[in-house]
Amino acid sequence: MTGGPSGKLSLLALTAMVVGSMVGAGIFNLPGRFATATGPFGAIIAWTIAGTGMYMLARVFQALAEKRPDIDSGVFAYAKAGFGDYMGFLSAFGYWLGSCLGNVFYWVLIGSTLGRFFPGIFGDGSSALAIIVSLLGIWSFHFMILRGVEQATFINAIVTVAKIVPIIVAILIMAFAFNYTQFSENFFGGVDMPAKTLIAQVRDTMLITVFVFLGIEGASVYSRFAKTRADIGSATILGFVAVTGLMVAVTLLPYATAPRAAIAGVQNPSLAGALELVVGHWGAVFISIGVLISVLGAYLAWSLICAEVLFAAAKSKDMPRLFTSQNKNRVPAAALWLTNVVVSLFVISTYWSRDAFNFMLDMTSVTTLLPYLLVAGYGVLVARRGIGYETTPRERRRDQIFAWIAVIYTIFMFIAAGLKYVILVTVLFVPGTILYVWARREQNAKLFTPVELVAFLVTLIGGLVGFYGLVTGLISP
Repeated sequence: MTGGPSGKLSLLALTAMVVGSMVGAGIFNLPGRFATATGPFGAIIAWTIAGTGMYMLARVFQALAEKRPDIDSGVFAYAKAGFGDYMGFLSAFGYWLGSCLGNVFYWVLIGSTLGRFFPGIFGDGSSALAIIVSLLGIWSFHFMILRGVEQATFINAIVTVAKIVPIIVAILIMAFAFNYTQFSENFFGGVDMPAKTLIAQVRDTMLITVFVFLGIEGASVYSRFAKTRADIGSATILGFVAVTGLMVAVTLLPYATAPRAAIAGVQNPSLAGALELVVGHWGAVFISIGVLISVLGAYLAWSLICAEVLFAAAKSKDMPRLFTSQNKNRVPAAALWLTNVVVSLFVISTYWSRDAFNFMLDMTSVTTLLPYLLVAGYGVLVARRGIGYETTPRERRRDQIFAWIAVIYTIFMFIAAGLKYVILVTVLFVPGTILYVWARREQNAKLFTPVELVAFLVTLIGGLVGFYGLVTGLISP
């Protein structure tokens, strides 16, 4: 899988990283989240918007991998190249923080899945015992990853295959049970559901679509391990197409098997409840096993990505040099330690959250939007300036259009998320800036340019407003 002793990853391994990163917790929660918000008509519109936007973003990652082969660990490095040191730091920190929050969500989902069978013990995934189990899992994975990246990516490839099987089985069963009359009844909203405008229905699905597409950049993050540079873009597109097909099927087919109200009312993970409505209790058990495998595999992939982002940012002097340290297995050990300490603290904090499940999901989505926006913006700059297009000038106009659509899409996602989540993200960014100051002082470098100072002040004001809102209860997590 890794292509020999050099530790380089093949196209198949890179594609498995993309699929493994994307097919995690989110896909198992699509039926309930969508049914709560909209019917099939709104879902089709939502997936058209999300699919188009994320496809354009995937094409930006592909184009940048080809035109800027000198830039490794592209998610934050592209932001730095296009918009300066502080924006590069915010991109790296935001991506890392979003990944940490996503890992917290995975453990909450594991707890809620076990809570389906042991409700008095695990509850909704934020009970005391659920948190203890999560902490044990976090540190078990931690010490396994310290044994080597190649070993971990091999395990991820196996898990990726194992977790796809329950999803495909569920899709086939629901396709066989497809009831056109039921689908038609649900199409424009169904019965016994609150009336909402179509715009509100689509808006309410947007953050979950962002969450399930997280990981599209998995191959780009691991660019320094690729056997062939061209494989990075190919793996991104292959992973995107495969996973999008699965997500659309998982979303739409349940509408043809049960009333929308019934689907909206099932317990998380909602795909388990949706299949249970069709085949009985064994369906919920079957999918729940798939959830546990899937989430553990996705957690492994994202733990690797978290550590890799901190390591690469430190190598490029955007983070303190402490995080450049590697152990004998080439694992960025210091970065991994910080990642899992932060994940553990967030897991503990879920004990006091009223809805840890959806809150962590939405926070993960919003936190990752800033890095995506900066990557799309850099795609525009590269195409406009013609960097790397010397031998392919005809591709410039096309790639610039793709990048602009990706920019518009990510801005629309920020608007759809709402002011609350944007402000809460700045609350986390403000203390994170300490790492940036630390790194700049290590280099005896100027802290901010005038433009960067404005960006910091905007972040600081947002953080102070958010902190005040949390303290006074105006904003509730």
